[in-house]
Amino acid sequence: MPLSYTEAALRRRAADILGVSADKITACQLYKRSVDARKKDNVHFQITVDVTVREEGAVLRRCRSRQVSRVEESPYVLPPLAAPPSVPPVVVGSGPAGLFAALTLAQAGARPLLLERGGDVDSRRQAVDTFRRTGVLDTATNVQFGEGGAGTFSDGKLNSGIKDLRSRHVLRTFVEAGAPASILWQAKPHIGTDELQKTVKGMREEILRLGGEVRFYTQVTDLVIQNGAVTAVVAKDPRGETEIPCRQVVLAIGHSARDTAQMLHRRGLPMEQKPFAVGVRIEHPRTMIDASQYGGAAGHPALGAADYKLSCRPDGGRGVFTFCMCPGGVVIAAASEEGGVVVNGMSEHARDAVNSNSALLVGVEPTDFGSSHPLAGFDFQRKMEQAAYRLGGSDYRAPAQLVGDFLAGRGSTALGEVQPSYQPGVTLTDLRECLPPFVTRSLQAGIPMLGRQLSGFDRPDAVLTGVESRSSSPVRLLRDEKGQSAVAGVFPCGEGAGYAGGILSAAVDGIRCAEWVLKSMT
Repeated sequence: MPLSYTEAALRRRAADILGVSADKITACQLYKRSVDARKKDNVHFQITVDVTVREEGAVLRRCRSRQVSRVEESPYVLPPLAAPPSVPPVVVGSGPAGLFAALTLAQAGARPLLLERGGDVDSRRQAVDTFRRTGVLDTATNVQFGEGGAGTFSDGKLNSGIKDLRSRHVLRTFVEAGAPASILWQAKPHIGTDELQKTVKGMREEILRLGGEVRFYTQVTDLVIQNGAVTAVVAKDPRGETEIPCRQVVLAIGHSARDTAQMLHRRGLPMEQKPFAVGVRIEHPRTMIDASQYGGAAGHPALGAADYKLSCRPDGGRGVFTFCMCPGGVVIAAASEEGGVVVNGMSEHARDAVNSNSALLVGVEPTDFGSSHPLAGFDFQRKMEQAAYRLGGSDYRAPAQLVGDFLAGRGSTALGEVQPSYQPGVTLTDLRECLPPFVTRSLQAGIPMLGRQLSGFDRPDAVLTGVESRSSSPVRLLRDEKGQSAVAGVFPCGEGAGYAGGILSAAVDGIRCAEWVLKSMT
């Protein structure tokens, strides 16, 4: 369909394909819509519609179009639970995995206790105060300390490569909680940080309405294990430590819960190193990305800001790729420890900021960690983050460099047209001083290759900001076919446990873990 199509035109087109008159169609709803910009002189939409017609059987018997299929979606059905458990299950973490695990348990009548964690309570509060003094926590960021959120540093990108029937249920749940209905048909669904905060609140209120409990500023500091099974969690809040009895605990701790991972290692939970990726954020003018992707159609109100997904493998070596692309977005502070600088990206729902940005990453293998310890990946990340902190000026400004200077092997001293969006600001420098040499070499070889895939990607004044070190968890908490760790009753879950790579996949894993918990109660 053309970019300026009308609903009436869409209905007529559907009727033509079905071989019926338009008045035979009783409903015509968007199911999926994507942009086809392969030919810049013919940018248009590819659309799938969910159509209801009179005399459906007869219409389908006559229709010979390969564009038509009959599909019935089965609604998500909760596993049965005969009665509420005498001891409620505990869910640790309120990111997408934790929220959906808790919501699913609440919907089943299990009355879960959701603990919103976030590292040591005292040091976390100190970090918040530090960030506020330096301007990191302003209206441009989405760090939701103490408020819960679908990923503490997230803007609600819901595209995923997983093929799981629960995915559609996740999207519908978000909409019921207040997310824009457009995520049900967008090819790359996006809620936006501004809308996501309201959506998370809606989910949390539903958990409470169904009999669950939510506690903020609560960090799990230990597990109580007897005869190989969990019997309680030790939790710390501003009032002190307390022991919470439980027989099932979902560990949806996120990929930055280093203190909790260390505690779990001490408690003997089996875990292993896993690959991840590190690099920088790259920023371009949004109008340039739009023009590169859409040609003359750029700026059309039906299109919005353009995205991209690029990858290459210089000389057959490590993969270099873009990740978590934020059209019309900003680069944000995402540090979770004092003395470290970490960057991420976000877009609000409108995606109308001046720049577009993306993570630009290089694959990292466990052999790069320098140790066989299961948690060595955290040390690998921390070394980069602390180097970035020092390079930025030791005041939470981030180190930055222009692409042209980076490719030429010289530090940057002045900006060009592209103005970095990171707050509280950047320090122009040489990013080679905080990146591992293999990452630098891969990026220097990969950026020109990606520039041949997307015109302008390697423009000399594009800004690189470091470091992006938290693309995913560097550790996996092992679980069996019933979802449990070697410690019975412990269910490792989501991205922090190494079983997801984004909001949608983490949410699906949260539902899956809740199902395992419910089965363990029978």
